[in-house]
Amino acid sequence: MKVSAVLSRGTAPSELVDAELDEPRSDEVIVRIEAVGVCHTDLVTRQRLGERPAVLGHEGCGTVAHLGSAVEGLAVGDRVVISFASCGGCAKCRAGLPGYCAWATALNGAGRRLDGSPTVRVKGEPVFGAFFGQSSFATAALADARSCVRVGDVPPAVVAPLGCGFLTGAGAVLNVLRPRPGDRLLVVGAGGVGSAAALTALSEGVEVLVAEPVAARRTLPEQCGATVFASLDEPMPPVTHVLDTTGRPEAIVRALGLLQPCGALALVGLGPAEVTLDARSLMLRGLRIHGCVEGDADPPVLVPELIRRYRDGSLPLDRLVTTYPLAELDRAVADHRAGLTTKPVLLPDGRPT
Repeated sequence: MKVSAVLSRGTAPSELVDAELDEPRSDEVIVRIEAVGVCHTDLVTRQRLGERPAVLGHEGCGTVAHLGSAVEGLAVGDRVVISFASCGGCAKCRAGLPGYCAWATALNGAGRRLDGSPTVRVKGEPVFGAFFGQSSFATAALADARSCVRVGDVPPAVVAPLGCGFLTGAGAVLNVLRPRPGDRLLVVGAGGVGSAAALTALSEGVEVLVAEPVAARRTLPEQCGATVFASLDEPMPPVTHVLDTTGRPEAIVRALGLLQPCGALALVGLGPAEVTLDARSLMLRGLRIHGCVEGDADPPVLVPELIRRYRDGSLPLDRLVTTYPLAELDRAVADHRAGLTTKPVLLPDGRPT
């Protein structure tokens, strides 16, 4: 299937190119992409790959165009959000924790199918694809049917980030930290993940503090009821829960210092691998630190719940999104880094043939 795709290669400008998707296998589908979120993980992976050509993107939303022969529960024309890939058969997948799938690394980050076959070609040559089981910076994506969640008649640009970023922030609140009314949650970083987490906690009736150095990103959380700070060094009250989206060691250490006894910290940011902590303080204060992948979410369960909250007005995810043409990935990234947008979402300016 011929598509247009955004090809990334190291530090060179991204370019919209003609590409070809492989035919869907029995358990795969082709989704015509209507919107795709830009996530920090796309940028980290682009840097990691160096000069290796790649089609990235892992927050796709669109309509099913083609079905593999064994696919059940989906029909051509269904609007779906494509989330991360998982095997469905290992112990963690069976327990409803597909983010910890035994095959997660290979399925989401190898650039090919498990058997080594490519899914995307440019000028006849295989490129890094199958990213998070999709590679959706394109007008269509080849995905495992298991990764697709039907979403119905909702704005694609709003729900596309439920494939990863919004799912991670909301899931970290609902599945990992689980604050309740009367608790006080501190969210460190108000990008797409942190803002989604803050809005989700507010929808639960939780008191929310947000620490974010970029003034523009503090506006929406404050308008929605959060108390905002430009820095963790500002005076703020003790908190019962913390979500760190930055991965910065100094932020993690400072946030732990703000926790009340028996408080909990969840980590979702990709930062340095090592952080120096005071183990005695952790023990004496009964603090808990949780790693968190994809919000510990099972997408078919959490995505519909978040859409329900969006529909009833308690989770205004649309206010986080700024849209760009598919060909303008680099401008979207630059605007995000400059703090001009919270969650950039690309809209394809062409359709697959």
